Amino acid sequence: MNEAFGIASFRSRQQVLKFENILRREGMRVSIITTPRDVAVGCGLSIRFELNDFDAVLNAYQRFRPTNLIGFYQVERTEGSRTNTRPLC
Repeated sequence: MNEAFGIASFRSRQQVLKFENILRREGMRVSIITTPRDVAVGCGLSIRFELNDFDAVLNAYQRFRPTNLIGFYQVERTEGSRTNTRPLC
């Protein structure tokens, strides 16, 4: 099964929790996941979101400006658990 989704990666677990709360209040379905090894920096946690919500996630980031953002990434998982990660912006 192939799947693709976005993540927001931060240096601080506190910021992950804060931004996840903001996105949930904005009505988005998000979850906290372990940061993929390809990103390999930060606190080890990221916020997972649907790619079609990226514009809304980016808009929320620009309005609330949480600190310590490493970046937004697209994650693609293929059969066999192979993961490819690339920056979204």
